[in-house]
Amino acid sequence: MALNSYVTESFPRMTKVLLLLGLLMTSLHLTDAQIGVCYGTMADNLPPLEEVVELYSQNNFQRMRLYNPNPAALQALGSAGSNIQLMMGVSNDDLQNIAATQGNANKWVETYVMNYTKVKFRYIAVGNEVNLSSSLARFLLPAMKNINNAISAAGLDNQIKVSTAIDTGVLGTSYPPSAGSFRSEARSFLDPIISFLAENGAPLLVNIYPYFSYSANTQDISLDYALFTANEVMVQDGQLGYRNLFDSMVDAVYSALEEAGGDSMDIVVSESGWPSAGGTGATLDNARIYNTNLIQHVKGGTPKRPAKALETYVFAMFDENYRSAELDKHWGLFLPNKQSKYPLLCRIPTATQIVFSIE
Repeated sequence: MALNSYVTESFPRMTKVLLLLGLLMTSLHLTDAQIGVCYGTMADNLPPLEEVVELYSQNNFQRMRLYNPNPAALQALGSAGSNIQLMMGVSNDDLQNIAATQGNANKWVETYVMNYTKVKFRYIAVGNEVNLSSSLARFLLPAMKNINNAISAAGLDNQIKVSTAIDTGVLGTSYPPSAGSFRSEARSFLDPIISFLAENGAPLLVNIYPYFSYSANTQDISLDYALFTANEVMVQDGQLGYRNLFDSMVDAVYSALEEAGGDSMDIVVSESGWPSAGGTGATLDNARIYNTNLIQHVKGGTPKRPAKALETYVFAMFDENYRSAELDKHWGLFLPNKQSKYPLLCRIPTATQIVFSIE
């Protein structure tokens, strides 16, 4: 709804000023929350890349996650002169090649980073949810090290951090959050990665999905707890109280990191979202409630790390019709025709637009 729908001539001038200041503070708080949106491309009906970048900017999405080095997307980000910061992935299929030689990693960085000087790279996410029992697992850390060496050699190590994205399936214990720990069989895989990240001042990327925990256990997990709408503490963990499942999951990972020697590390939530169709509790209204509450909530941190904005990437920008499972097709904030599926609290006007609306 347009701002001038709220501001009428019957409002006293001071009320208008206070409303203006309030909206400006909301905009500042959104910036503090460090919200990004994942741009998945498993569809045949997505808009042109230039229009995608424009849609990010129009909705004040200041960060993008790209799962592979898509040259067209990089070109669009660079040519648009946008301020969008990018998390770019090294796909799982490329891990073995990147791990094989430093030269392969150098070529990757030169081709997809150095050749796009106008793109504001923030992270290189080497691998996404690499299964520790898969044949690719042994290539992950060597690939991360080689990419990091290439980034350092280019003089970009203070600008671009190298990490990897995990899911919460690597947790052996997640309840209560203070008892969070990684599965024993995952420790030999994760501990060297955690040490590498800590040494280089890089965060651990974690895909956090309360939806899957809720849909798998609706008998014990309430919808209010999953959607950030519980009006009381649902889990008391020592002195810390939890009103939502998202905080509990994030803090369980923090506890596991501490146990593994990564107590000084930060977490970046590299994916989180809620589907609008295709599964238990997957409705348009629930998706709206979860995603809008998520965007507002993460600016305040978690009970374990309060008053510290949690950088978070919403999954995803668009519905993707090439995904195989029906549930996986309906995570977008937008339809492929660029129409928003529901009102977004993150669509906050700039200061200039606010002043114009009030006049």
